[in-house]
Amino acid sequence: MKLMSFFFILAGFLSFLSPAAAEVTVQDIRSALRSNLVHPYLYFTEEEKSSLLNRVWNDPECRDIWQRLTAEANRLLFTTVEEKAPPQEKHTGFTNTDARLDYLRLNVRSAFTLAFVYQLTGDERYARKAFAFADAACDLPTWVDRRHQFPIIYSRVWPWNVRDDQAAFAFDIESADTARSLAAVYDWLYPTLDKRSRDRIRGALLEKAVLRVRGNYEYQWWAASYRCNWCAVCNAGLGTAALALLAEDPQLADVIAESCNRISKQLDEMGEDGGWQEGCGYYRKSIHALNFFADPLKRLTGGKFNLYKHPRLAANPVTFLVYNTVTPRRLLVFEDSGANRAGTSHIWNKLALETGSGETAWFRNRMFGPGSEEFDIIWPRAGLKPSLPSQPSKIFRNIGWVIMRSDFNDPAKVVLASRAGMNDDPHHGHLDCGHFVLYWRDQEYICDIGSPQYDELYFDELRWTYPQVSSAGHNVIQVNGELQIPAKFKNQAWKEGVGGKVLQFRPGETRDYTLMDLTGAYPGKELKGWRRHLILEKPSITVVLDEVSSEPGAEIEARFHSHCSFTLKDRYALLRGEKGIMALIPVTESPFGFRSGRHADLPVIQDVSFAWIPYFGVVAAAQSPSTRIATLILPVEMESEAEKIARSIFSRTDSTGNYSIVFEKGGKKFEYRFRKEPEGLVLEQGKSEL
Repeated sequence: MKLMSFFFILAGFLSFLSPAAAEVTVQDIRSALRSNLVHPYLYFTEEEKSSLLNRVWNDPECRDIWQRLTAEANRLLFTTVEEKAPPQEKHTGFTNTDARLDYLRLNVRSAFTLAFVYQLTGDERYARKAFAFADAACDLPTWVDRRHQFPIIYSRVWPWNVRDDQAAFAFDIESADTARSLAAVYDWLYPTLDKRSRDRIRGALLEKAVLRVRGNYEYQWWAASYRCNWCAVCNAGLGTAALALLAEDPQLADVIAESCNRISKQLDEMGEDGGWQEGCGYYRKSIHALNFFADPLKRLTGGKFNLYKHPRLAANPVTFLVYNTVTPRRLLVFEDSGANRAGTSHIWNKLALETGSGETAWFRNRMFGPGSEEFDIIWPRAGLKPSLPSQPSKIFRNIGWVIMRSDFNDPAKVVLASRAGMNDDPHHGHLDCGHFVLYWRDQEYICDIGSPQYDELYFDELRWTYPQVSSAGHNVIQVNGELQIPAKFKNQAWKEGVGGKVLQFRPGETRDYTLMDLTGAYPGKELKGWRRHLILEKPSITVVLDEVSSEPGAEIEARFHSHCSFTLKDRYALLRGEKGIMALIPVTESPFGFRSGRHADLPVIQDVSFAWIPYFGVVAAAQSPSTRIATLILPVEMESEAEKIARSIFSRTDSTGNYSIVFEKGGKKFEYRFRKEPEGLVLEQGKSEL
């Protein structure tokens, strides 16, 4: 009997850990929703406005936001509403302008600010002008961004879990953002509008959002693309609109259930460590959208349906972004996520409040100053004590990202980050298995060159030829110029297992070590095998060892990009940054040379400027089927110190295949010993400093 009880307890525990959960039904939603809803109810009720006013009167940050918002609302009272929308340009990705999209966004934004100010003042002048701006947005035939309409989006390579046969594009992330903003406008203006005006906004939400999707989710490519931010953004926009219309259209409970289920399935795709394959910027975009739906869903169901309690989100609400933070207001650059893609402060105010996460409070304060938007008043700072993880280095196992550092705050200590994972994200992924970046003193000494401007071809197959996306533009290995391959081409079956994996990750107080196998990222014609070892000797010495298998005589290049100026010498390269110098010193068992090059960068955009992207490589000819190239990257005071370190280096392979590197810096000797195992070398445990 005790054994049976144990199994019941174990089964319950495992089911709690599993991200998968029973789907929410329409009846579940109907049973949980509050009855007798009276507008406003979406983000606050008439009775709850007193708490908002209290913040505006008594909290300095909220008071400043309110003063700015009322000044903007007063300006908008005397701003002419342009009733005629600009004509739609056909190729906005080429011209890099879209006057009609700007028109939509400006009108929605103006209506949103005025409606909020009306709610807190009761002054109907703001309500009347808010409706005028909303009416202009409602009058547009579609809210779909031109770039996401058939002529442009049709040739896109579709992401994971999406069938290739896609032909209908009636709803997109712009439609979703518009819908959730106008949902709030509808809710806030409802008490003062006549029926025709109410139905004007209500009708637009139905025609241009809800009814374009309701009942035909299977035709929306994003609806089941659970590893893509579009899933959360689009479903959150639809769900928020349905919640706002619920008092008038209770049958829309089915849309709320769909949004809840599909967003939950996207959260299922978060890693057990909190990793998100698209990168930090698109994780942020997902959480930003989720908040606008999850908050009213929780409120209107009395907490019964609470997406913030999803086990993956609750366990790691902001872990991924915390570890990718390198300086205040700056994130690591990997994939399409730029350095400043943390969004706005209220995203993290809300997430911190709902999850009780001190790490989220730390991230909010690290990345932002005072709030500036309406939702910084509705969702103010949580008042939690900021905290940081106890371990400064981390692996995100599901995506193969590794972040190695000494601590989170000292820019004099190196941050070394690398990624393996699969080359199976045709939207925002790059062909960058084995790629690494190195930050020191608030600058990238070894860098990711970022993503290009999104032209009309970027999400097609041609994306793999852009230097920012191709492995040619990353800090990886090439053999005879062979590049990495993607797992997905247009209208072709997925190739399973295209990418790399982390074999070992050993963090420590004085040294972190990562071992990756990146062989599977290549076609296998020239590069037969590649294992990359990354060592961070804390606080600031990096050792990279590449084991490359190829035919004898093949040209092997270890490529590097930097945001610093670099000078190539015979034995080393000098990377000169704004606050210091680093030396990059290769160690090979056969002769090597440096070779500089540059990528031509010219997106398919009208009037864009041509640019060169410089790089350099360590080039050696394979003397045998297995070649080892080690690289030391470390701070130096001047060139003479780099020369001294280079002359001190000694490497050897013993009779059993074990390999070691020894060098001196600052009067100290460092040694790294690698033990030969059947699949390759592995760093031995123990101290490096002798």
